[in-house]
Amino acid sequence: MSNFIDLKDLSRDQLLDLISLSLKWKKEAHPKFMADKQVVLIFEKPSLRTRVSFEVGINQLGGQSYLLNEKEMQLGERETIEDTANVLERYADMVIIRCFGHGQLIKYARASSVPVINALTDFSHPCQVLADLVTFIEHAHNFDNKKIAWFGDCNNVLQSWIEAAALLNFELNIACPEGIKPNAKTMSWAIERNKNISITHNPIQAADGANCIITDTWRSMGDTNPNPENIFVPFQVNNKIMKVADKKAIFMHCLPAYRDKEVSSEVLEGDYSVVFDEAENRLHAQKAIMHFCINRKF
Repeated sequence: MSNFIDLKDLSRDQLLDLISLSLKWKKEAHPKFMADKQVVLIFEKPSLRTRVSFEVGINQLGGQSYLLNEKEMQLGERETIEDTANVLERYADMVIIRCFGHGQLIKYARASSVPVINALTDFSHPCQVLADLVTFIEHAHNFDNKKIAWFGDCNNVLQSWIEAAALLNFELNIACPEGIKPNAKTMSWAIERNKNISITHNPIQAADGANCIITDTWRSMGDTNPNPENIFVPFQVNNKIMKVADKKAIFMHCLPAYRDKEVSSEVLEGDYSVVFDEAENRLHAQKAIMHFCINRKF
């Protein structure tokens, strides 16, 4: 049994294999290796792409899915997390969790005897970033000597991008306001493995020659104490930013996007944008993740 909690738990080869399998199954038929498998999805947060891509993927692989939404399940509220895990492992072959607290997810995974997948926590979003990496390879072909620039808030998606950069050794420039920082422990861990991960408060410097520009919303879902939006305005991804990037640069955003806030409408809907390829690739990446969890190895 293998869980899928964070990218940093994988080896470089495992991550590359997940990317390769995602791309393969986007083009070719895949085995229905989840025939007779039952999968429970615990979603404390609402979702469009994550929920639908997982449910469609499970169905395409021959399995059955059962959703517990935010009205039906809040981990650790009605009963202990351990009790929930011990019950569901007797019904299901896999549990997919989208919740607020990363610690709750870790606690669940430790108590569970069936695979657990992190479909998003307030700390990380590895499923999204695997799909992003798949999208990058589709358009840029490899990670060799590539430069990726992140703009805006230092959130859960960035956390997983930092982990990916540490494993795959591409350059990652993080453009964010002063006082906004990624997780210090993660940065220390990542820079030990890849010296080309940096933070700047200069958006033009971050974008210069970049092969990919990425941003996300300035306010994470469920954030009850968000940073003021005005501090992020200089980090909007717009044509000025894209023009200093590589001439073949792509723009990614995990969606939903708020036009003319974190990204201008011209960029989101323009030739740079691959956001709908990125959204589609959630499906293919999720199927590869489930294969990894059920089969332990490729």
